Amino acid sequence: MRPLDEKETTAVFEKLFKFVGPNLKHIVERPALEGPPEEAGGKPGRYCFRLHKNRVYYASESLVRRATNVARDRLVAVGTCIGKFTKGGSFRLTIHGLDLLAAHARRKVWVKQTAEKSLTSGDHVLKSDLSRISENVVAGEGVVVFSSGDSAQDCRKMDPKGIVILNQADLGEYLRSEDDL
Repeated sequence: MRPLDEKETTAVFEKLFKFVGPNLKHIVERPALEGPPEEAGGKPGRYCFRLHKNRVYYASESLVRRATNVARDRLVAVGTCIGKFTKGGSFRLTIHGLDLLAAHARRKVWVKQTAEKSLTSGDHVLKSDLSRISENVVAGEGVVVFSSGDSAQDCRKMDPKGIVILNQADLGEYLRSEDDL
């Protein structure tokens, strides 16, 4: 396990920025809940990104320090795996980091209940499947998809069969890529 180098950090931050925008600052500077308490005179720790076996983990500095006591070949994971680097060197988000993205997402989309199954099966989201969408979403921008019961606002100025959301990661990924995760 090691810190990300400059190229890796740039790739991770560019991907995260696509989804959270300026809220990336909150993710990077987030104070850790574990470690020495502030009342005891210790500064609260921070969260950091670490690379282990081509996977990027988001963990508190305190947890990372404790993980150094475990041999590298025996260490399975530390913190939350937010993504992995492909063999080609590009960074891909994984479903494990969804809680982190959802908490800081700048753009959100809510899909109808009828579209949930097709989304988790790996299909894209069509305009007719949308229930609600954040304001000013630009094509190609990262969004976090939520489920909705019944909301009335739909995406406008688009063919009902046009792809609105390109599926990059979903809960069904566990089933389809079980060996790679």
